[in-house]
Amino acid sequence: MNSQPVKQAKASSISPKQPVAVIGAGIAGLATAVRLAVAGHAVTVFEAAATFGGKMHQFALPGGYRFDAGPSLFTLPQLVDDIFRLAGREPADYFRYERLDPITQYFFADGTRLTAWADAAKFAAEVEEKLDTPAADVTQFLSRSGKAYDATAGTFLHKSLHKAGTYLSAETLKAVAALPQLGLLGTMHQRHARAFADPRLVQLFDRYATYNGSDPYQAPATLSMIPHLEHGIGAFYPEGGIYAIAASLARLAAEFGVKFRYNEAVEEITVAEGRVTGLRTALDVYDFGRVVSNMDVVPTYRRLLPQQPAPERTLSQPRSSSALIFYWGIAREFPELDLHNIFFSEDYQREFQAIFQEKTVADDVTVYVNVTSKKTPTDAPAGHENWFVMVNVPHDQGQDWAALTAHTRRVVLAKLSQALGTAIEPLIAAEKVWTPPGIAADTSSFGGALYGSSSNNALAAFLRHPNFSGRLDGLYFCGGSVHPGGGIPLCLLSAKIVSSLINEE
Repeated sequence: MNSQPVKQAKASSISPKQPVAVIGAGIAGLATAVRLAVAGHAVTVFEAAATFGGKMHQFALPGGYRFDAGPSLFTLPQLVDDIFRLAGREPADYFRYERLDPITQYFFADGTRLTAWADAAKFAAEVEEKLDTPAADVTQFLSRSGKAYDATAGTFLHKSLHKAGTYLSAETLKAVAALPQLGLLGTMHQRHARAFADPRLVQLFDRYATYNGSDPYQAPATLSMIPHLEHGIGAFYPEGGIYAIAASLARLAAEFGVKFRYNEAVEEITVAEGRVTGLRTALDVYDFGRVVSNMDVVPTYRRLLPQQPAPERTLSQPRSSSALIFYWGIAREFPELDLHNIFFSEDYQREFQAIFQEKTVADDVTVYVNVTSKKTPTDAPAGHENWFVMVNVPHDQGQDWAALTAHTRRVVLAKLSQALGTAIEPLIAAEKVWTPPGIAADTSSFGGALYGSSSNNALAAFLRHPNFSGRLDGLYFCGGSVHPGGGIPLCLLSAKIVSSLINEE
């Protein structure tokens, strides 16, 4: 490390503030801890697992295959850079990343293959060639997505939607007024079906609903701005994989004096006279004037605050989808694959109906294959690849996951074998499976829902749990189950909102 902290980032020059406990060392918990420590707070992070990362952890399978367990797409890297700059550090001294081009390889059910280039004009030309849709239609759609993002992100993502001051600003009024003009009424699917005649292109843009675990046939059209994150701002890959993001923040946190208590699950948030007083673990009772929960909001109330009134309407909101993930060490290389690959189902509406209405898995599914060895060759032995194979599924409600997993595995193998013209199962040299019950058990995500509640109605953003408690002073929330939502960028924004709320006090 050659760079030195800038003056405002020297924690030692700031008078000590009230100690803060953070429950959970997931990406939002890490980002919150750093921001608060930089501001001069004494921060302790309590983590039930043996290490940091939450869903963003890594593991290895026999034979030399490394995997990022959870998130695989990295957008808005400036949100990570901002944390290092806040601390007076040079981001590149901690982690580096590259912009992806291409972003994704698409494989449609009819055999069509399409490359999603990073450049919007090049992507539009590819669509015109492969899907016979005018390039101008694509560039116009992406341009409007960018305008929608620029008009609304500052209000709906960067600020608390549960503070009156948010709604009294000119920026908020401007954002609300822009929605009808931008064609953001109705559902995502309706928006895309109006924009494009080819059902394959509609399906391609509909898939962005899965970025927050939602259904494009129900989710509001405002989510159609998500493609701008990739084609307008860019998709990226961190050197060393997604885990490198968590590792870099954990390192920075340690430099600013954050204490980590691993293998120490919080059993209760202690309360007296309407205010948080600390927390209890199996090892001790700790005094804290402020507690930030990075745990899913449902188990936070059910397990850690069982004697306190819970916001039942908020906790009963429909859950997002979960995932069924197969981690495969593949004893061959596939040059036609890239880092991100999508193999679409033939009937997308049927797939989402199975997930959200029937709470099961369709007979034909869309398959996402992430291959980090394309960017980090050491993630697999020479001549091999590490496949992260994911299918969107409902959150756990007691389904027979053994049967669903076995059935889905057969479907996935058949789909990939047909699309790639090679029998895949004989190539599997190592394997691990993560099911919704496993995700729930390993990450305290209610039902294994990856993003907390879904965004399947126009008011979903307003119905998410706020970043603070309206009943208990000193209690705050960050992470994917609360505002502004799930995924790496939104988790980082939740940390920014929480730290601002605490610092303002």
